[in-house]
Amino acid sequence: MTTTAPLARTAEGRPVPSARRRTVPLVRHLDGRHGGCAASGVALLALVLRLWRLGTPHDFLFDETYYAKDGWSLWQHGHVRGFVDDADERILAGDLDVFGGLPSMTVHPEVGKWLIGAGQQVFGADPFGWRVASAVAGAVMVLVMVRMVRRMTGSTLLGATAGLLLTLDGLHLVMSRLALLDIFLALFLLSAVSCLVADRDWGRGRMARAVPPDTVLPGRAWGPVRGLVVRPWRIAAGVLFGLAVAVKWNALFPLAAFGLLVWAWDAGTRRSFGVRRAVWKSAVVDAVPAFVQLVGTAAVVYVLTWTGWLVNASEYEEHLSDTQYGAAWNESGYLDEDAEGLGEVVQSLRSLALYHRDVFVFHTRFLDDSDHTYQSDPRGWLLLNRPVGVAADLDIAPGEQGCTAAEGSDCLRQILLLGTPVLWWAGVVALLYALVAWVGRRDWRFGVPVVGVLATWLPWFRYDDRPIFLFYAVALVPFTVVAVTLLLGRVLGPPGASLSRRRTGAVLAGGFVVLVALNFAWFWPVWTHGLLTTAQWLQRIWFTVWI
Repeated sequence: MTTTAPLARTAEGRPVPSARRRTVPLVRHLDGRHGGCAASGVALLALVLRLWRLGTPHDFLFDETYYAKDGWSLWQHGHVRGFVDDADERILAGDLDVFGGLPSMTVHPEVGKWLIGAGQQVFGADPFGWRVASAVAGAVMVLVMVRMVRRMTGSTLLGATAGLLLTLDGLHLVMSRLALLDIFLALFLLSAVSCLVADRDWGRGRMARAVPPDTVLPGRAWGPVRGLVVRPWRIAAGVLFGLAVAVKWNALFPLAAFGLLVWAWDAGTRRSFGVRRAVWKSAVVDAVPAFVQLVGTAAVVYVLTWTGWLVNASEYEEHLSDTQYGAAWNESGYLDEDAEGLGEVVQSLRSLALYHRDVFVFHTRFLDDSDHTYQSDPRGWLLLNRPVGVAADLDIAPGEQGCTAAEGSDCLRQILLLGTPVLWWAGVVALLYALVAWVGRRDWRFGVPVVGVLATWLPWFRYDDRPIFLFYAVALVPFTVVAVTLLLGRVLGPPGASLSRRRTGAVLAGGFVVLVALNFAWFWPVWTHGLLTTAQWLQRIWFTVWI
């Protein structure tokens, strides 16, 4: 049976809201039309900034030389094929007959390349075509950010602020204008976490409806289970996590970290309704189904993304089964040229597993002794320790391309993978505050950026003996922005604060956003291949390590 329990009181002497009252999602108290307009407006701004002169420079930039050709090959042949030595020059000249007949070993999964290839299918195999999918992904990330933070805070203003800050980050901007994989990884991770935040509201609301108002459950009760096993938002998150892993394998770490956080959220919900030993009871009734819906769904989605490879598995078995990265696939004698039906399916899956083994060996053993001009130590990423120079057009003489440099000087153009300094450095402070607020004040919202940043950042410390780059940190940028936005919410003050308190908070928070916007405008030329004199360029290169 259930019993009525007296409510405790807050430090101010007010009654603590009931568990049922605390489970009401903040988003339900908002005007959906205003929230939708705010999200659409900020996302449209992000899209315009990312599409502006997207096709310039007319060249393959950094690792675009791999992903653009791989994406085009996937759409043309169903799998990645090798290409001729002068493929880049021929493609830029409009000649697309650059692929051989043999499959090529690629060292990343295929979803990001499928998306890059989709842009080429629609707009053509040129720089705009292979970059447009990244631009769309960046804008969609802004839309997801606005909606997620709005749900977390109950504030359309803070949701729009979070989207605007993400729009104004330089690293996110440049990654949204290049045909690289990491922007798609970041999109799927943020979308998956957004689904988990929505699931938290959904699950708490279902539990509140299952428990009579103003009651607590008996000590030995487990709490409601029926209606909470199959959770649509978690299945959606599983799909998105699977797509993230199918872009880059390092998405496995956020999947594991947020899976544990979901368990903690479920246990906290049960505890708030009076369930004792909620952590262990939740492990049975919540965590096990969550594992199936998150990890199981992600695993199925991941394998399905390799359909093109599996259909062409025989070609990989013939030409790539004996590489330098591992033992030959047929050492166990399982390869059978005459395999049919289920036997062929099993053989193809085993070949795919061995292909993964070879890729893993490549990443963990064959890059240890290599180096790169722009590699950076991940410990300094949050401070922008070493940006990546993507493109540079140097020694532009006065009078050429509009150069107005003084006599004896010249102009240049550059694309630099660098975050907006004001936003990133404030993000360090915000993340420290988020850790305190999450642990000390037990505000669940601050756990999202803390877990997100740690899960996308710390795993790279294991691989600091191989070339890794600052732009990998684009996956943690959204979570840093969430931390900054939540801190700005604290600066604004609670709705019931005095007018002077709210005015002061608005000035401080608004001033910070304006400062980020000005900082963004100042660095805009070095993110977008803009024309600068050498003196103007040096004004934006604040540290020698940025050169």
